[in-house]
Amino acid sequence: MRQVADAPPSPPVRHPRGTGYGRAVADKGNTLSLTEDGRKGEFRRAPHLFLELECDRPLVGPARWRLSSVEQVRLGRGASRRSQSDGRTLAIEIPDGWMSVEHATIRREDGRWIARDQRSKNRMLVDGQAVEEAELSDGVLLQLGHTFLRFRSDLPALDPPILDFQGPPEGVGPLSTVSPAFGVILERAAAVATARVPVLLMGESGTGKEVLARSIHSQSGRKGNMVAVNCGAIPPNLVEAELFGHKKGAFSGAVQDRAGLVRASDGGTLFLDEIGDLPLTAQAAFLRVLQEAEVMPVGGNRPEPLDLRVVAATHHDLKRSVREGRFRHDLLARLEGVTLKLPALRDRAEDIPLLMVVLLRRLAPERPDVRFTPAAAHALLSHDWPLNVRELEQSLSGALALSGTGPIEIANLPETVVSGADFAPAKDLTAEEERQKTELIALLREHGGNLSAVARVLQKGRTQITRWVARYGIDVKSLRD
Repeated sequence: MRQVADAPPSPPVRHPRGTGYGRAVADKGNTLSLTEDGRKGEFRRAPHLFLELECDRPLVGPARWRLSSVEQVRLGRGASRRSQSDGRTLAIEIPDGWMSVEHATIRREDGRWIARDQRSKNRMLVDGQAVEEAELSDGVLLQLGHTFLRFRSDLPALDPPILDFQGPPEGVGPLSTVSPAFGVILERAAAVATARVPVLLMGESGTGKEVLARSIHSQSGRKGNMVAVNCGAIPPNLVEAELFGHKKGAFSGAVQDRAGLVRASDGGTLFLDEIGDLPLTAQAAFLRVLQEAEVMPVGGNRPEPLDLRVVAATHHDLKRSVREGRFRHDLLARLEGVTLKLPALRDRAEDIPLLMVVLLRRLAPERPDVRFTPAAAHALLSHDWPLNVRELEQSLSGALALSGTGPIEIANLPETVVSGADFAPAKDLTAEEERQKTELIALLREHGGNLSAVARVLQKGRTQITRWVARYGIDVKSLRD
């Protein structure tokens, strides 16, 4: 896991857990062979408990505890947020006036994790339902007073065992993460930052591709500027002139020489956003730029040398575009020196509380006392965020404006966040998503559309099943019939 770093983010380079190469071992006269590292815990998995949000202190930030050797967790109100462990029992205190001093426990029993309310005044809620006892599945959301925690049953054993972002955490930035999957991407980005190798960033819209590109450039040590180009926003008849520049008189309206965006990035980084939208004619010209490290302005007769480093980004499946004849296979081969696929926000949901800290502090620096009602917090933490970080930012921006000086209420949030009626651009499902959708429909039909029953079968939280139903557009009512 990558811990929070000072801005600009520069995560250490290391091999992620479970992906290390074997170690080459050779004695005199022996053939080299690959053997496992044998490092203790290399492939360990472990349960974790995340404190995601204190409604009355959202800027304090989240916390995380690894439960590998813990048999019992005691949760209750205290004067400050702190935790202590004797090895088997973990005691967590939270300064939440709506919590009881002894509010709830979570115990490991016969391989299961059971949460029990300790006769608290305001009850314990599991995925929004008040219960006295519940078996915890992966991703389940607990509400104690005005505090929300999430149980994860099967993550890589994250270090350190306890991570608390109290402070508020000044080092938290847009690329800070507690997600193992995203941490690996950031480490690979840091490892290639100082090289000239092209980098292709893939991921859905709003996942932070341009933010990561700027991080790569800032860590590269290159003296020139990063020049960002939205390939889909340039009129097709001007693409080559905008990218490669032009000479005076090259076409109607060319009243003077112009260097072009590629030349402007000389010695720096050229960021080609939505490279999949580049017209085929421009793709051919750009391929030559990459091959020869020189650019020919429109109307020119002599190429100009370049110190070029390219980072490209797309939400398209470029291999499919190649098969359909919409993208050149030789250009793709040049661009994908290193490919980094950014996970969707729903696939690193543990980062949502961290991102909320970053966004709230940027959007409303004059409101250090911003608060959430529990209903609003539950909606934000349960939403699937199909439009990713951009949607989260817009939701918080609108909520801050509508709430005035009071707490952010559920009425201040967009209807899609409140209702769970996710809207996302239509897209083709991967083979894995098709398999998951088919399995989900079969289970929903088998259990008469009962989401809770399906959640128990899959050992997931009911909230996660609701997210999948929304993502795949499944009509649960028809399956009940």
